[in-house]
Amino acid sequence: MAATPSTMVEVGTPMPKFSLTDTVSGSTIDDDYFNDARAALIMFICNHCPFVIHVRDELINVAKEYAGKGVKTVAISANDPVTHGDDSPEKMAELARKMSFPFPYLFDESQEVAKSFKAACTPDFFLYDSNRRLYYRGQLDDSRPGNDKPVDGRDLRAAIDTLLAGGPPPSDQRASMGCNIKWKPGNEPDYYS
Repeated sequence: MAATPSTMVEVGTPMPKFSLTDTVSGSTIDDDYFNDARAALIMFICNHCPFVIHVRDELINVAKEYAGKGVKTVAISANDPVTHGDDSPEKMAELARKMSFPFPYLFDESQEVAKSFKAACTPDFFLYDSNRRLYYRGQLDDSRPGNDKPVDGRDLRAAIDTLLAGGPPPSDQRASMGCNIKWKPGNEPDYYS
């Protein structure tokens, strides 16, 4: 299980525009989804990754808890379903229903959205303020499969709390760590190594 860090895009970067299909509803979700949100949380996840499975319940908890505080969340999978069948749109929808995901679970078939965010791993988190400027990118918390640290979402939760309180972005932002995004052959981005 090779661990890949997030790219740590510069804080203040504008949120990329996107338009993707929600695997559960079949509806199109785009960046306008966040127009009335105090904060926007974009999570790059997938079905099969052990790093994501390890924290999946906490992702649901964070999304539910902060929805009532004006934070809107979407999850995106960009993995190639040809090489990783568990990450197909059908399997994504099945998992989202089974786990009662409180957020849209979008499929990035072209992988262009993942590239525009400079997403590198699963899970990879991008938190934007009300002006859609990047406020936090980094880990959920220190927990990883097998390290016996609690999955409590402390890093991401602290960032959201500070954003909602009007504070500056945290100065200590640690890269998320997870499985690399499963790029289609020949589609690996230049920022990715």
